[in-house]
Amino acid sequence: MLDIRALEIPDVLEITPRKFGDDRGFFSETFQRDRLKAGGVAADWMQDNQSYSAEAFTLRGLHYQEPPFAQDKLVRVLRGAILDVAVDIRRGSPTYGQWVSLEVTADKFNQILVPAGFAHGFLTLVPDTEVFYKVSAPYSGAHDRSIRFDDPALGIDWPLGGRTPVLSAKDEAAPLLADVANPFVFEGAAR
Repeated sequence: MLDIRALEIPDVLEITPRKFGDDRGFFSETFQRDRLKAGGVAADWMQDNQSYSAEAFTLRGLHYQEPPFAQDKLVRVLRGAILDVAVDIRRGSPTYGQWVSLEVTADKFNQILVPAGFAHGFLTLVPDTEVFYKVSAPYSGAHDRSIRFDDPALGIDWPLGGRTPVLSAKDEAAPLLADVANPFVFEGAAR
């Protein structure tokens, strides 16, 4: 059983699996292809990724891969908490350049589905955060792209409280959305 809820940009979903607990702990099916498909999510997941961030306010993103390696992502937190952000980069979309965010935490046991055609990033909210996510295409360095996390045209409200985020060199050098040769075109709903 899954609870699936569309966010403010309806192609981005919050998915919360049910937990079945007793005095020993709990059990949950965190991924069940047929249940997701019944909920309108028909991605062909082919790779699992896991990241660990030692420090709070580590920012990873905004990332995407160009076709034919464009990725749907199903993101969950194994330990800690993140603010997960998806930016619609599909040219012609009614929500092009808009972003949606969701706090995804180990305690909430929720997940976020970020479809292809969206740039994705997250900010760790606490130290020692582990993130696990499924992707629908393998990693391809030749198709890997980034957009500045602080692009003023996007105006993402990262909860940094005046702090400087911990960034990779790749993310520090990322271009603005207006400066990328974006191959994504809106063709209706992503699902």
